[in-house]
Amino acid sequence: MNTRLVESLAEAVNSLPSDDYAMFQLALMTKTIQKTSGVCGGHARIRNTRIAVWTLISLMKQEMDEDMLTNEFPGLTHFDVLAARTYYRANPEEIDDLIVSHHEQDWNV
Repeated sequence: MNTRLVESLAEAVNSLPSDDYAMFQLALMTKTIQKTSGVCGGHARIRNTRIAVWTLISLMKQEMDEDMLTNEFPGLTHFDVLAARTYYRANPEEIDDLIVSHHEQDWNV
């Protein structure tokens, strides 16, 4: 990891005016969730991973907390979990339908 680069980026972000900082947060949150044809069925997933948003939300509904999720999925961060929750709040029907669909497949309903 390039610690110097990370520190420099953190300083730059921290020095942004409030409006720009809010815009940066929104842009980062938006880029954290990706949809790519052929990856996770083309459904919403965490950036550069094969961790589907519906999987995280399903596990959270089963009482798995953020610490458990980040321990279970190496590379997953608390920010990623926040992004998944934010995406779910904006798209509950999409994610709930995927959860139901995958649970039905598991049980051959």
